[in-house]
Order: sequence, then C-alpha cells, then structure tokens
Amino acid sequence: YKQVKRDIIRQEAKVTATQVAPIKSVDGQSLMATGPQANTAVRNLIYEDFKQLVYAHPASGLKLKYNLFVPKDYDPSRSYPLVNFMHDAGVTSENHDQTLVQGNGAISFASPADQARRPAFVLAPQFAKQIVNDKSEATEELDAVIDLIKDLAKQYSIDQKRLYTTGQSGGGMLSIAMNIKYPDFFAASYLVACQWEPSVVAPLASDKLWIVVSEGDAKAYPGQNAITAKLEAEGARVSRAVWDGTWSEEQFRFAVADLEAEGNPIKYVALRKGTVVPAGQEDGPGSNHVNTWRIAYSIPGIRDWLFRQSL
Repeated sequence: YKQVKRDIIRQEAKVTATQVAPIKSVDGQSLMATGPQANTAVRNLIYEDFKQLVYAHPASGLKLKYNLFVPKDYDPSRSYPLVNFMHDAGVTSENHDQTLVQGNGAISFASPADQARRPAFVLAPQFAKQIVNDKSEATEELDAVIDLIKDLAKQYSIDQKRLYTTGQSGGGMLSIAMNIKYPDFFAASYLVACQWEPSVVAPLASDKLWIVVSEGDAKAYPGQNAITAKLEAEGARVSRAVWDGTWSEEQFRFAVADLEAEGNPIKYVALRKGTVVPAGQEDGPGSNHVNTWRIAYSIPGIRDWLFRQSL
C-alpha cells in the first residue's frame, strides 16, 4: 500500500439547456422557445448534509479534520448508531471534504433511503497524510479517530454498543489496526479491498467482519486469504462466497441473505475477476482494486447487516 500522488481536479458543475420548440405549461399557456440558459446554482445532495469540523486531539496535539452527518430530526432522547468511514490514500489531502466527493463510501450510509430505515451518525475523517503502510504500521491518527468517536458520544446520544468502522484500501487497513489495538470498541466492521500482516490479526478472531475484495486485486485478495486462514486457525468461523460484480441490487440482496443464513460472524466475499472493471478500462490489479470500492458500497444489504450488529 503506497501513497500515490495525484492531482484531483474538481470540474465546475455547469450545464446549458436550450428549448428548441414551444411547450405547454401546466396551466395551458404556451411557452415559446428561448436561447441557451445556464444554471445559476448547484446542489450537492447528501454531501451538503455533512458538517465540516476539526477535532483537537488532546493526547497528540493533532488537528484532525472530519465530516459529520447528524441524523435529520435528531432527538437527544433516542440512541443512535455511528458508522466511521475512512478513505484510501488517493484522496489524502488538506481539503476538508475530499473523502465525500471521491466516491460513495461515506455518502451511501447517509442516503435518505438508508436513514429512513435506520437513522445513524456518519463520521468521515479527512487525513492530510498517509496513515498506514505496507509494514502494517499506523500513525497516531488511529488513536485520534478513536478518541474523536468517544468525544462525539459525549456530545450526542450515540449508542456505544453500536459503533461501526469501515474503509476502502488504506481506510480498511486502518480499521483492521483499530480492531487489533482497541478490541471490543466496534460492534462490527466492513473491510473493503484491504489487507494487513496476518501474524498480528488474532484479536479479530472474535469480531464480526464483512470483507469484500476482488479476485483481480494483487494485494487485497491474497492478503485476505491469509488473514481469514489465520482467523480460522484461531477458532473463528468464516463464510466464503464468490460474487459477480455486475449483479443487480436484487441479486446482491439474495446473495447477502444466503451468506447471513450460514450464521458465521465473519463473511468473506471475493468479486469474480472479469466482473469488477467496467468496459473500456484495463482489467488489471489497480482497476480491480479501485472498482471494488464502487461495488462494495453500493450493496444495501451489507450496510443493513452492519447496523444489525451490537456488542
């Protein structure tokens, strides 16, 4: 897992529309064709519902930027779960909201459909430097995120028996490291396209995990094979399945139900090579890696499973 320096360009959201023929209004009037009309405002749905905040970590002095979604109609008399989403190295940035605009990892948990089923807080830290490496080492940001969650639980009515962590690539690696260092802190974890040193993962043997990787991912796939083998050697019960990345939402729903029915606390899904990378992209390890994120966070059933877990 290496930091890759990229220029991330946000294109201006501009659109121009031209009415080419008269149209009838709802009250029966005829609206004549006009010249080009450009939009004057932009709405970023769901994204705009996150607050951009900064946490001053007392122990390290770190200033950790984070994005926080507070459930609409938040009621302090109720108790809410919290899911912590952590991004990959590709959006390491000083830009506060980079993690929100890169993909659907954090956004999926804050969607109106998900929130209608189960209102929840969504935390999305924004890291300004690389947080993990291929030596299975993590920076002090690990402790900062844990302490931030503890602090949020004091500010809001957050159920500390329903805390969850998830992340893609480096964010998934940091989730693994958190579970090793802070056992019994999270009720369950969703690990996407990530790996860690198998010899140190024994503390995860009693955890509830859902793992998704691509068979074409040169690091995460063999890495998770080794991790799950180690966890089974420690007595963990693991369910395995190979899924097609092009399945419909309904097909994924049935596949989730089948894996859950086995009753094992650790679920390990490999996306079949050749079904992960969209047409027009080279079907190589890198493309399999990054496209796993897109598919994994588009499966509602796994998010639902996550929120059914508790300590």
